[in-house]
Amino acid sequence: MPEPLVAFVTGADRGLGLALCAGLLESGWRVFAGQYLPDWPDLPHLAEQFPDQLFIIPLDVGSEESTLAAARATAQHTARVDLLINNAGIITPTNDIPIRQTQDFAGMQAMYNINALGPLRVTHAFMPLTDRSEIKRLCYVSSEAGSIHRCQRTSWFGYCMSKAALNMAVKILFNDLRRDGYSFRVYHPGWMRTYMSGTKNMEADLEPEEAARYALKYFLSGITGPSPYDEDQLVMRDYLGNEWPW
Repeated sequence: MPEPLVAFVTGADRGLGLALCAGLLESGWRVFAGQYLPDWPDLPHLAEQFPDQLFIIPLDVGSEESTLAAARATAQHTARVDLLINNAGIITPTNDIPIRQTQDFAGMQAMYNINALGPLRVTHAFMPLTDRSEIKRLCYVSSEAGSIHRCQRTSWFGYCMSKAALNMAVKILFNDLRRDGYSFRVYHPGWMRTYMSGTKNMEADLEPEEAARYALKYFLSGITGPSPYDEDQLVMRDYLGNEWPW
């Protein structure tokens, strides 16, 4: 039997990250799941279902020390990572504040630290493992909120700015790493029923499991099947396959 493909997923405790792990495991992948909430039961329950495929790795993407430790822990079990999914993200309850009101700048910094710098920390820490892969696929869960061209909001400063910064970071990574055989996916997953603000948002359109199916079809294109995309062009696409302007 061929050796299974290897993925690392950040923000895997619940929501989209957990659903991405489940979808990969069901497809035979070996999955390393970045865990931020050790008391949240869903990821350990998934590990019980896939005891030889799922490895739980403590990870706080807001910490350089934690990301480097996660990479070292992963390297104890695998010589490479084929697919790196940067999914971890936050939004603060004080995000939606118009400029004439008191601003939560500390909350904005927290979002920037996790949403923009977090994926960069993870990408940097895992380079020794992704460099050894023949696939070298880097995926980044962004948002329509990061599109400057399409922006119509009158607040949401922290979240929108953090996602726009993430998009710029991926563009710079693309400029550097594409020539080394890396391929990229920048993805807007739609409005999901997730816990990003602390409690599950039941007003949203998509359950995480449904969003994960769309995401994995895009993330795995060209790996487990043919890709209709030009890998030499970096674009942000949504869950329906539509391209979003930067």
